[in-house]
Amino acid sequence: MAGSITPRRIPEATVARLPVYLRALFEVRDQQQATISSERLAELAGVNAAKVRKDLSYLGSYGTRGVGYDVEYLVFQISRELGLTQDWPVLIVGVGNLGHALANYRGFLVRGFRVVALVDADPAKVGERIGELAVQHLDDLPAIAAERHPAIGIIATPAAAAQEVADRLVAAGITSILNFAPAVVAVPEGVTLRKVDLSIELQILSFYQQRQAESASA
Repeated sequence: MAGSITPRRIPEATVARLPVYLRALFEVRDQQQATISSERLAELAGVNAAKVRKDLSYLGSYGTRGVGYDVEYLVFQISRELGLTQDWPVLIVGVGNLGHALANYRGFLVRGFRVVALVDADPAKVGERIGELAVQHLDDLPAIAAERHPAIGIIATPAAAAQEVADRLVAAGITSILNFAPAVVAVPEGVTLRKVDLSIELQILSFYQQRQAESASA
């Protein structure tokens, strides 16, 4: 189309760091600091200053020599790039301990994510109220999706149910999925899947803990 603008491509590694920068900027803003240097932001984010400057350049933000970056404006820029200036409806499947914790997490709303539905396959849990929402049955997912238009589906089920839940989410038209279940889930092309595996993270920590113990005893 004539006159159309092709959105600039931001590397995946940069996208992965933007939420880390944003978290650091929220901390700085809470301390009533109006500006921040790339060196300080790098220190808070655990990267080097050159990487911070390169990442932020993709957003069109270059800072001011001797002053740094305007914190409030940088928060806005990163939030806009991540889509956090919009309201994203979220649906959670699985209301065990993890599902309860996610449903009650107030940080979602602050970041632009609004939990609009809670779903579980256990009839004993259907009707249970968590905050302002009542748990609904997994079989009602198509109707729930049609009515509340969730943009993101969160899988917080046992591993054995994860693939079926992912299939149902996709069938209901949900194309962004966050999987907390300790299972490998396959989704078709066009569906974005992110995985959070707490057991893997603990095993990685175990590796480093063992190395530290070995070094201390050497």
